[in-house]
Amino acid sequence: MPIIQLNGARVKEATRMKIIYLHQYFNTPQMVGGTRSYEMARRMVHAGHDVHMVTSLRETVSSLDRQKTWFETEEAGISVHWLPVRYANAMSYPRRIYAFFQFAIAARKKVTALSGDIIFATSTPLTISIPAVFASRRCKIPLLFEVRDLWPELPIAMGALKNPILKILAKYLENWSYKNSAAIVALSSTMKTGIIKTGYPKKRVAVIPNISNTLTFKYNTHLENKFRAERKWLKDFPLLTYAGTFGKINNVDYLLKLAKELLKQNSNVKILLVGDGSERETLIHKASATGVLGVNLFIEKPLKKTEIPALLSASTAAAVLFKDIPEMQANSANKFFDALASGTPVILNFGGWMHELVVERNCGLALWRMPIPDAAIEIHTCLNNFNWKDSASKEALILAKTYFEPDLLASKLLRVIDSTVMDETDKCEAIAPDFFK
Repeated sequence: MPIIQLNGARVKEATRMKIIYLHQYFNTPQMVGGTRSYEMARRMVHAGHDVHMVTSLRETVSSLDRQKTWFETEEAGISVHWLPVRYANAMSYPRRIYAFFQFAIAARKKVTALSGDIIFATSTPLTISIPAVFASRRCKIPLLFEVRDLWPELPIAMGALKNPILKILAKYLENWSYKNSAAIVALSSTMKTGIIKTGYPKKRVAVIPNISNTLTFKYNTHLENKFRAERKWLKDFPLLTYAGTFGKINNVDYLLKLAKELLKQNSNVKILLVGDGSERETLIHKASATGVLGVNLFIEKPLKKTEIPALLSASTAAAVLFKDIPEMQANSANKFFDALASGTPVILNFGGWMHELVVERNCGLALWRMPIPDAAIEIHTCLNNFNWKDSASKEALILAKTYFEPDLLASKLLRVIDSTVMDETDKCEAIAPDFFK
């Protein structure tokens, strides 16, 4: 087999395949949000495959009005098929479910028309399996299903899915999705455990976590200086950042409580929240009422993926936040891996495998269930300690390069795809076992 190189890694090129990649919320680096699918798909292209991404366009109302049906663009060699579907985190849960099914129904026909050698569908939402399974059956090609969150356990635990009948239907959809998948990719070992509990064969589950792109997020002095100079309030103070969704599950309110306590303790640590979501206006109101907004806590609009390196270069530490519920502990948050890639120490407020990783590798602060006053003291002490930051930064980079480099993980995914097409799915677990024990 020929050898290709991407970002310095050597990857074997498989027989050319047409891969139908289904991701409802695909992003390019010029968009806001995670780019795992973009990075994986462009490496598939680099390996010689014909990749068709089937996704939705989630832009402003005006842009959606201009484009009402499927259209195609090419992104880094990927043929991207976009369907305009209005969606935002600020929408009500029923309205978001409607958007999920709206896309699922339309994508079924599109995927079937494209056909190919394999369908690779990635959740969330879980409804992505609907067009994937139907097209897989119709075209008689295998389905490789990627699980990014354990649904419906998570929305049920959050209280977003309350109706008993809908709970039963959601659970049925989960089991149906797994049953009709030739193989499954889980983004964490905990997710793999959840999948296996449904009765799915262990050998057919690969664990391929999110990626840490150390080249893209490499620390840059110029970017740091520019970022800080543009914010007169920042100066050379220690900076704790959060970049992501402001939703109920994200528990960003935690940082408001922390800011209030840091202010009480006369700490010099500043906190910057960057993002959008259903809780944004509530957060702004609470921060103002608490007396921290514009004092030691600041809120800005979301950044494109290409702008995140500057944010991380200027950050003393990066927060990864979620509500403290067991169902959330399996997650594989993009912001965690981006922070590691940039050598930025991570601060977590929830348990699970990432918490254990931070504790074992000393690459940040694991504050799970720590009282806010104690957490504030810990943050102030560590973020003002150069030796701690230097050590945690080095450990973060080592972790990123050892386990989460995109070329390494993409090569595993390509081997899993090969095995699925060749009907050798029992090899999947051996190709990509639990990555961290």
